[in-house]
Parts: sequence; structure tokens; C-alpha cells
Amino acid sequence: MAHPAQLGFQNAASPIMEELLHFHDHALMVVFLISALVLYIISLMLSTKLTFKNNTDAQGIETIWTILPAIILIMIALPSLRILYLMDEINNPHLTIKAMGHQWFWSYEYTDYENLLFDSYMTPTSELPSGGFRLLEVDHRTVIPTESPIRILISSEDVLHSWAVPALGIKTDAVPGRLNQTTLIASHPGVFYGQCSEICGSNHSFMPVVVESAPLKYFETWSNTMTS
Repeated sequence: MAHPAQLGFQNAASPIMEELLHFHDHALMVVFLISALVLYIISLMLSTKLTFKNNTDAQGIETIWTILPAIILIMIALPSLRILYLMDEINNPHLTIKAMGHQWFWSYEYTDYENLLFDSYMTPTSELPSGGFRLLEVDHRTVIPTESPIRILISSEDVLHSWAVPALGIKTDAVPGRLNQTTLIASHPGVFYGQCSEICGSNHSFMPVVVESAPLKYFETWSNTMTS
């Protein structure tokens, strides 16, 4: 859960988000080192009056500053491609959930169960429980089992939406007439908040996403209660 004045990412709650955080730190260090080197060179140019005429036609230096950026780009691209393929890989999911975007709420259907479907509306401020988060709480949470691969099928019934949960490393567009899919694995129990991340109309900011990760025993009890 994000907190006021937070500058970094939320704590990772899935293996994919952990990979994204590591890649962010890796890329940030590369950018920091390049920026420091450029700043150092600029400060030298401004603080010295010496001119090295031998460097005006130096093939060696030109070769180095051509090859070195290419190597740096490869160092950034290879981890990025690895994570990209990991995010698209879906192997034997234990559960499939279909999320449909509407103006302005989400509807969910657990396709592996009969009659397990519900709408998820934002809880009004006047009805918030004690300690509830304004504009983020919903009347029906999306409950998933912990440490289980979950496939999410995402689409929309009216306009563009986006199903996003930062702590899980997920942001997938909901496009009318198109079925997108993503996968997630919650690494520990908890409640993870997100919001629609595509401007979808006047109430765009009032359709939150709440995913509750729970042990398998609790999930089975919840599913039996919802279908009874």
C-alpha cells in the first residue's frame, strides 16, 4: 500500500514485481553512472583552458564512444526482454478469473466455478469501515489463493479501461471486443489495491481494484459462501 510522500515503488507482492524492481534499480544505476561521467566531463571543460590538439582526430576515442553505448544498451535490453517474456508466460494456471470493465465498476467471473460472479463497486465515503481507504475500498474484493498461478482475462463492455494493481506488477488494458490476458502469483497473503489506469469518463477515478490474497483453505471457504 502506498503512503504519503512515498518516492519509490510499493513493496513487491509477486515474483514479477520483484523482477521489475530489480530491473529498475539496475537501469537507474546505469543512468546514474552515465550522468556522473557526463557531469564530470562538462566540469572539466569549463574549469580548464588546456586544449589537446592530438584528440581532434583520434580514431581510437571515436571507436570507444561508439561501441561503449551499444554495450550499455545491450546490458539494459537483455534483462528487459527476459522480464517481458516472463510476464507473457502462462503455464497451467490453477484459477482463471475474467474481469470486465464497465462505466464505472468491475465485474468478475470465476470461470472454474459455477455461478461465482459478482460486481465490484467502490465503497462510498459515508459507508467506509473504520480504517478503510477512501476511493480504494470496494464492496466485493477479488479473492485469490496465495502462491498459486492465476490467469486474468480482461476485457471491457463499453470504453477503454485498464486493470492495474501496482504491488502485483500488473497493468493490462481492457479493450471492448478484445480479450487480453495476464498472469499473477501472490507471494504472500494480503490486500492489494489498484485503480483503473485508463481515462474512461467522468467517474474514471471511482473504479478501484482490490485483490485479496488468502490461504487456500480460506479461499475455498469464501468460494463456497459465494456460490451457496
